Amino acid sequence: MDSIGQTIPVVILCGGMGTRLREETEYRPKPMVEIGGRPILWHIMKGYAHHGFKHFILCLGYKGDSIKQYFLNYQTLNSDFTIRLGEDQHPALHRAGPTEDWTVTLVDTGQSTLTGARVKRAEPHVKSDTFMLTYGDGVADVDIRRLYEFHRSHGRIGTVTGVRPYSRFGELVVGDGQVKRFSEKPQVDEGIVNGGFFVFNRKFFDYLSPDESCVLEHSPLETLSRDGQLMVYQHTGFWQCMDTYRDFLALNDMWNKNPAWKIWDK
Repeated sequence: MDSIGQTIPVVILCGGMGTRLREETEYRPKPMVEIGGRPILWHIMKGYAHHGFKHFILCLGYKGDSIKQYFLNYQTLNSDFTIRLGEDQHPALHRAGPTEDWTVTLVDTGQSTLTGARVKRAEPHVKSDTFMLTYGDGVADVDIRRLYEFHRSHGRIGTVTGVRPYSRFGELVVGDGQVKRFSEKPQVDEGIVNGGFFVFNRKFFDYLSPDESCVLEHSPLETLSRDGQLMVYQHTGFWQCMDTYRDFLALNDMWNKNPAWKIWDK
């Protein structure tokens, strides 16, 4: 699994404006909003890395420069250091911070580009036959290894992780483990919904358009499900997105207690 994890990239959507979280996203992109002093993006990546998936492709847009700066300065941001100003030299680290063995590719996919087009524009950086995809604002204790093995077992183009939280997210109409219909804005209070944490064969890129109006959750996933090529991996554990300021407060409160998504040791 370790070699597979280095080969199969995890594409993360990091470009949205996060308008329902304006209290925080006016100054930074939603993936950089912090839980317990770390960006939610870091929490998502730590979860994947725990399962051996350490090759990331970040689809940037709104305030993407701040995400670039975060990774360019990752070591110094998390360490004590001394630097001699006026000289071209690296800082001398005293208390070394985390040394993640991640490969991170940062791709500017456009300021106003919608989700499907962002994924399509990242295609040149996906070299493998299989890739993972998730949103930059949701944490979970999904067993990524089991998710990957499930995807391999059914042989279809796509797998979406189904969860049971809020009705405001896209409902998955499921039969015999297959997504029969992908309904983005259902008017129901129950049912399995799209929790992200996708796995795709690269054939899925044929369902996407680089046109900035292409929405992942509309025509691409709806067509994939009509073609019988989208399966659901049902996750009954913890899942929570950070869609609103209330979610932000709740996740930080959880972090201070016993965060269910913190599956890594350090």
